[in-house]
Amino acid sequence: MTVLGVSGVTTSSLLKAEEKKEGERKEKKRVLVPTLCEMCVNKCAAYAVVENGIVKKLDPNPHFPKSRNMLCARGNAGIHALYDPDRLKYPMIRIGEKGEGKFKRVSWEEAYDAILNGTDKFKGLKQIVDEEKDNRSTIAYCAGEGMAEHTFKSFMADKFGSTNFVNHASICLQSTISGYALTIGSYGLDDLENAKYVIMAGANRAEAIVTPDTMDLFKRTRGRGAKLVVVDPRYTNTAAQADRWVPIKVGTDLAFVLALTYVAITETLYNKDFIKDNVDGFDEYKHYVVKEKKYSPEWAEKITGIDANTIREIAREFMANAPRSIYYQGRRTTWSRQDFQLRRAQAIFTAMAGSIDVKGGIVFGKKLPLGSHEINAPMYANAESRIDQKEAAIVGGSGTWIGFRNMIAEGRTPYPVRGMFVYKHNPMLSVPNTAKTRKMFEKLDLTVVIDTMPSDTVMMADVVLPECTYLEREDPVKSFGGVEPSIVLRQKVIDPMYETRPVIEIMRGLAEKISKPMFEISKKYDEDLQSELEDRPENEVYTEDGWDLADAYRKSQEEINEHLVVSQYGEKAYEILKEKGVFYPNMEKYFKKISANEYRYYPEEAKNYSVKALEKFDNSVYHDTCVDEKEIAALRRKFKTPSGKVQCNFKSLAKKGVDPMPTWRDEMYSEAPEGKFRFITGRHAQFTQNATLNNIMLLDLMRENYVWINKDEAEKRGIGYGDLVEVSSRTGKVRIKAYPTAKIIPGVLFYVHGFGSESTGLTFGYRNGASDNVIIEDVMEPVFGAAAMHETIVEIRKV
Repeated sequence: MTVLGVSGVTTSSLLKAEEKKEGERKEKKRVLVPTLCEMCVNKCAAYAVVENGIVKKLDPNPHFPKSRNMLCARGNAGIHALYDPDRLKYPMIRIGEKGEGKFKRVSWEEAYDAILNGTDKFKGLKQIVDEEKDNRSTIAYCAGEGMAEHTFKSFMADKFGSTNFVNHASICLQSTISGYALTIGSYGLDDLENAKYVIMAGANRAEAIVTPDTMDLFKRTRGRGAKLVVVDPRYTNTAAQADRWVPIKVGTDLAFVLALTYVAITETLYNKDFIKDNVDGFDEYKHYVVKEKKYSPEWAEKITGIDANTIREIAREFMANAPRSIYYQGRRTTWSRQDFQLRRAQAIFTAMAGSIDVKGGIVFGKKLPLGSHEINAPMYANAESRIDQKEAAIVGGSGTWIGFRNMIAEGRTPYPVRGMFVYKHNPMLSVPNTAKTRKMFEKLDLTVVIDTMPSDTVMMADVVLPECTYLEREDPVKSFGGVEPSIVLRQKVIDPMYETRPVIEIMRGLAEKISKPMFEISKKYDEDLQSELEDRPENEVYTEDGWDLADAYRKSQEEINEHLVVSQYGEKAYEILKEKGVFYPNMEKYFKKISANEYRYYPEEAKNYSVKALEKFDNSVYHDTCVDEKEIAALRRKFKTPSGKVQCNFKSLAKKGVDPMPTWRDEMYSEAPEGKFRFITGRHAQFTQNATLNNIMLLDLMRENYVWINKDEAEKRGIGYGDLVEVSSRTGKVRIKAYPTAKIIPGVLFYVHGFGSESTGLTFGYRNGASDNVIIEDVMEPVFGAAAMHETIVEIRKV
């Protein structure tokens, strides 16, 4: 990345400037500031140790029930996100060709002016929106996961008025969350702490989500009180902690779950009382699975490669340990085109055990309410509906990244999409088929990227707006639901460095710049606005009807957070939240240190299990034959589905061309041809997607990714450990070092996601290993349009 007008201020000189002069410094000023980690989605509580304005280290905060005094390697490495010498330091505008990485340093006012009016290199909002006759949807926007995502989204959707939003959901958990929500009313939380039997299929908790409940589960596996069965084409670090590893062919999980269901039905292992009162359409589903489709273990063995007797054993063990049995929902991306039906089948199978909304199963818990911060949104007459609504059977407000991207890249949108605002998201590395993503950005007239690092997507930007890191800002206060719900606050640890700003201030400044010019364009084309102006003074319409785009952002985030908490819980609660970083009712009474690293957050009787009776006894301790957990689990409850019950047969789906009951379709699965491989991707314990690809503290643990290949197949090809190989698909090719191993089944290649950046602005991440999305094909799961990440066929050759 080339930047003209670079400041001579370096990280080291800046840090020195923060310190007092030697003669003036009598003693160090050391403070602990409670905050919330942003190094992964878990949001663990932390204390920042600050001396003389410098963050020296990050320690775990014991007050948060979700993270329970734990901070992993990624959390500790958050300090490098703050002091990374490559981080974005000031606004920039493009002066070279699109994607060339040539920028000019500018002031915030100059950056906002370029967004509004354009330059000789790109067009601005005023010209684009005027030419599109005030169709605000011509400017799309996307966002990655984060606590301030709502702030950005509220501006783009409610204030600016665009309907074209895409976020991480369709390249992450879309089909999983939707499958569970439609079937049991919610994605739910897995109560791993109290489960006796867990099937973890495709998920890799030992590396993806290294949290206290993950560690607690592993302490009880391998004959110590809980049984963990890992179903995965790889022998992962999670499989290494399991009681049983079951290798499975890629893309066949649905067949496996349907066969488990077949066994539970034919051997009458399921919880009949729970099903009678809590499951809708079970008789139809039972007939469908057993009589009509005949999804037997023998049928599944031919598809999955899993022995039929193994399937029977797992089904029996799962039901025998119910209701403390969990078929783990999954915390990662969509795998195959049949993924939605897989998640529905998982949810129904778990429900058959009575393991929904009960201790040791999938729980719903409770969420503590917060006050409201109203957004006064104008009504736009000319904004069009989103472009990708017909790309899949059900396209929600988060869109379908592949469908949306392909429509623009292929020139088949119903109206022109000419610009995009990108916040905390890196689609150049995170969306399958990088070549098409590049083509999409090349077609846009205006791309504005808000980020902390010079990512591959920043390289495609016209205007770059530097956000400060999570340790330099206060984000919207957040309520985390569950059995032990709490409210947490990410506080500013130090003032923002360089010329960076939090997103609420970025939106405020942008809104103040573009608000009046955008209003003038709407006056030309918006007939509803024109009618209002005939009857009311212009200034009244502008201020009272939401056309002042900055009005929702004039209060600071600190003021907004205080209102959200105090309006619900009072001043004392806010004081506790500021002091501890965490608040929940009765916290001062409930919270207790038990031992050196063990804490109580809620007493058992106060935990938010819907089926409360299960808390009062445990079969492993009390052997009263008059009390049966299965009977307690069968108690009638209310699910947030149309029927108020677990939904087996969702007949309305048929109207959208979707099977109303989980169905295996042979035409949606194919084996890899001889000599080729199915490619799969996944996570590493010390890296978070591509957000950590320049973090030298983590790269010190693993400098680059390697491609896993079965050692026998590697030998046939003369590939040894560390050999450079080329992996290619129909969408692209990469070069990467090889890791021959017995820990992956034949016919499959794997490497970790989050490497292979092409951004020259990243000293440590540039061309470090290989990006998976260069070779992953843009295959969509047909129900929600999620990216089916494991449908790609690849070849490998030694270079």
